[in-house]
Amino acid sequence: MHKTNKSPVLTIIAFVLTFGLIYYAGKNIDDMEKFIASWGYAAPFISVALYGILSITPIPTDPISVVNGALFGPVVGFLTSWMGNNVAALIEYVLGKGIGSVTHFEDKKKSLPWGLSNAPVNSVWFLIGGRFVPGFGSKIVSILAGVYSVSVWRYIWTTAVANVVGAALYALGGAEVIKFLSK
Repeated sequence: MHKTNKSPVLTIIAFVLTFGLIYYAGKNIDDMEKFIASWGYAAPFISVALYGILSITPIPTDPISVVNGALFGPVVGFLTSWMGNNVAALIEYVLGKGIGSVTHFEDKKKSLPWGLSNAPVNSVWFLIGGRFVPGFGSKIVSILAGVYSVSVWRYIWTTAVANVVGAALYALGGAEVIKFLSK
Protein backbone atom coordinates (compact mmCIF):
# COMPACT_ATOMS: atom_id res chain seq x y z
CA MET A 1 0.00 0.00 0.00
CA HIS A 2 1.44 3.35 -1.09
CA LYS A 3 1.34 6.14 1.49
CA THR A 4 1.23 9.68 0.07
CA ASN A 5 2.83 12.67 1.75
CA LYS A 6 0.22 15.44 2.06
CA SER A 7 2.55 17.89 3.84
CA PRO A 8 3.49 20.01 0.77
CA VAL A 9 -0.16 20.40 -0.26
CA LEU A 10 -1.24 21.31 3.28
CA THR A 11 1.63 23.79 3.57
CA ILE A 12 0.62 25.53 0.33
CA ILE A 13 -3.03 25.68 1.45
CA ALA A 14 -1.96 27.14 4.83
CA PHE A 15 0.13 29.84 3.14
CA VAL A 16 -2.68 30.78 0.73
CA LEU A 17 -5.20 30.99 3.59
CA THR A 18 -2.79 32.97 5.75
CA PHE A 19 -2.04 35.56 3.10
CA GLY A 20 -5.73 35.75 2.19
CA LEU A 21 -6.58 36.48 5.83
CA ILE A 22 -3.80 39.05 6.09
CA TYR A 23 -5.05 40.84 2.99
CA TYR A 24 -8.66 40.75 4.14
CA ALA A 25 -7.88 41.93 7.68
CA GLY A 26 -5.64 44.72 6.42
CA LYS A 27 -8.32 46.04 4.08
CA ASN A 28 -11.27 45.60 6.44
CA ILE A 29 -10.14 46.30 10.02
CA ASP A 30 -12.95 48.83 10.61
CA ASP A 31 -15.52 46.37 9.27
CA MET A 32 -14.21 43.67 11.62
CA GLU A 33 -14.67 46.00 14.63
CA LYS A 34 -18.25 46.80 13.54
CA PHE A 35 -18.92 43.11 12.93
CA ILE A 36 -17.84 42.20 16.46
CA ALA A 37 -19.94 44.97 18.01
CA SER A 38 -23.04 43.96 16.02
CA TRP A 39 -23.25 40.55 17.70
CA GLY A 40 -24.43 41.88 21.06
CA TYR A 41 -23.96 39.37 23.89
CA ALA A 42 -22.29 36.89 21.54
CA ALA A 43 -19.66 39.47 20.57
CA PRO A 44 -17.07 38.31 23.13
CA PHE A 45 -17.27 34.78 21.67
CA ILE A 46 -16.83 36.17 18.16
CA SER A 47 -13.81 38.12 19.40
CA VAL A 48 -12.26 34.98 20.95
CA ALA A 49 -12.80 33.15 17.64
CA LEU A 50 -11.11 36.04 15.81
CA TYR A 51 -8.02 35.60 18.02
CA GLY A 52 -7.95 31.95 16.99
CA ILE A 53 -8.25 32.79 13.30
CA LEU A 54 -5.54 35.45 13.46
CA SER A 55 -3.21 33.11 15.35
CA ILE A 56 -2.25 31.41 12.08
CA THR A 57 -1.23 34.74 10.57
CA PRO A 58 1.58 37.13 11.44
CA ILE A 59 -1.03 39.77 12.36
CA PRO A 60 -0.68 40.70 16.06
CA THR A 61 -3.86 40.50 18.12
CA ASP A 62 -3.01 43.37 20.46
CA PRO A 63 -5.34 45.82 18.66
CA ILE A 64 -8.24 43.41 19.22
CA SER A 65 -7.50 43.52 22.95
CA VAL A 66 -7.74 47.32 22.90
CA VAL A 67 -11.01 47.10 20.95
CA ASN A 68 -12.34 44.55 23.47
CA GLY A 69 -11.69 46.98 26.31
CA ALA A 70 -13.38 49.76 24.38
CA LEU A 71 -16.41 47.70 23.31
CA PHE A 72 -17.02 45.55 26.37
CA GLY A 73 -15.58 47.61 29.23
CA PRO A 74 -12.60 46.77 31.43
CA VAL A 75 -13.81 43.51 33.03
CA VAL A 76 -15.45 41.73 30.08
CA GLY A 77 -12.83 43.22 27.75
CA PHE A 78 -10.04 41.81 29.95
CA LEU A 79 -11.63 38.35 30.22
CA THR A 80 -12.34 38.22 26.48
CA SER A 81 -8.80 39.31 25.64
CA TRP A 82 -7.25 36.85 28.09
CA MET A 83 -9.30 33.94 26.76
CA GLY A 84 -8.68 34.98 23.16
CA ASN A 85 -4.93 35.26 23.65
CA ASN A 86 -4.85 31.85 25.35
CA VAL A 87 -6.80 30.27 22.47
CA ALA A 88 -4.47 31.89 19.93
CA ALA A 89 -1.39 30.76 21.85
CA LEU A 90 -2.63 27.17 22.01
CA ILE A 91 -3.27 27.11 18.26
CA GLU A 92 0.22 28.53 17.64
CA TYR A 93 1.70 25.87 19.93
CA VAL A 94 -0.09 23.10 18.01
CA LEU A 95 1.15 24.67 14.76
CA GLY A 96 4.70 24.58 16.17
CA LYS A 97 4.24 20.91 17.16
CA GLY A 98 3.19 20.21 13.57
CA ILE A 99 6.21 22.03 12.18
CA GLY A 100 8.47 20.07 14.51
CA SER A 101 6.89 16.81 13.43
CA VAL A 102 6.92 17.51 9.69
CA THR A 103 10.55 18.67 9.76
CA HIS A 104 11.67 15.89 12.13
CA PHE A 105 13.10 18.63 14.34
CA GLU A 106 14.14 16.36 17.21
CA ASP A 107 16.39 14.39 14.83
CA LYS A 108 17.96 17.55 13.37
CA LYS A 109 18.13 19.62 16.56
CA LYS A 110 21.67 18.60 17.50
CA SER A 111 23.06 19.89 14.21
CA LEU A 112 21.67 23.43 14.60
CA PRO A 113 24.29 26.21 14.39
CA TRP A 114 25.18 28.76 17.10
CA GLY A 115 24.13 26.49 19.96
CA LEU A 116 20.43 26.73 19.08
CA SER A 117 19.97 23.11 20.09
CA ASN A 118 20.48 24.31 23.67
CA ALA A 119 18.11 27.29 23.42
CA PRO A 120 16.28 27.76 26.74
CA VAL A 121 12.84 27.34 25.18
CA ASN A 122 11.71 25.10 28.06
CA SER A 123 12.65 27.78 30.62
CA VAL A 124 9.79 29.40 32.54
CA TRP A 125 11.56 32.75 32.13
CA PHE A 126 11.69 32.35 28.34
CA LEU A 127 8.08 31.17 28.11
CA ILE A 128 6.77 34.08 30.17
CA GLY A 129 9.30 36.83 29.40
CA GLY A 130 9.45 36.19 25.66
CA ARG A 131 5.77 37.07 25.38
CA PHE A 132 6.57 40.64 26.38
CA VAL A 133 8.77 41.28 23.35
CA PRO A 134 6.71 43.76 21.32
CA GLY A 135 5.20 42.67 18.04
CA PHE A 136 5.68 38.98 17.42
CA GLY A 137 7.22 37.85 20.73
CA SER A 138 4.24 35.78 21.81
CA LYS A 139 3.83 34.12 18.42
CA ILE A 140 7.51 33.21 18.29
CA VAL A 141 7.45 31.82 21.85
CA SER A 142 4.34 29.75 21.08
CA ILE A 143 5.66 28.26 17.86
CA LEU A 144 9.11 27.57 19.33
CA ALA A 145 7.52 25.92 22.38
CA GLY A 146 5.68 23.57 20.04
CA VAL A 147 8.71 22.89 17.83
CA TYR A 148 10.93 22.23 20.88
CA SER A 149 8.19 20.03 22.46
CA VAL A 150 7.76 21.96 25.69
CA SER A 151 5.34 20.05 27.93
CA VAL A 152 1.74 21.10 27.40
CA TRP A 153 1.15 21.79 31.10
CA ARG A 154 4.20 24.07 31.43
CA TYR A 155 3.25 25.84 28.22
CA ILE A 156 -0.38 26.43 29.26
CA TRP A 157 0.30 27.81 32.73
CA THR A 158 3.15 30.10 31.63
CA THR A 159 1.03 31.37 28.74
CA ALA A 160 -1.94 32.04 31.03
CA VAL A 161 0.25 33.97 33.50
CA ALA A 162 1.85 36.14 30.81
CA ASN A 163 -1.46 36.74 29.03
CA VAL A 164 -3.07 38.07 32.22
CA VAL A 165 -0.69 41.02 32.16
CA GLY A 166 -1.04 41.73 28.44
CA ALA A 167 -4.84 41.38 28.41
CA ALA A 168 -5.19 43.65 31.43
CA LEU A 169 -2.97 46.38 29.99
CA TYR A 170 -4.58 46.43 26.55
CA ALA A 171 -8.21 45.96 27.61
CA LEU A 172 -7.97 48.52 30.42
CA GLY A 173 -6.20 50.87 28.02
CA GLY A 174 -9.01 50.49 25.49
CA ALA A 175 -11.64 51.17 28.14
CA GLU A 176 -9.79 54.26 29.32
CA VAL A 177 -9.43 55.59 25.77
CA ILE A 178 -13.21 55.38 25.32
CA LYS A 179 -13.77 57.19 28.64
CA PHE A 180 -11.29 59.90 27.64
CA LEU A 181 -12.81 60.38 24.18
CA SER A 182 -16.36 60.51 25.49
CA LYS A 183 -15.64 63.55 27.72
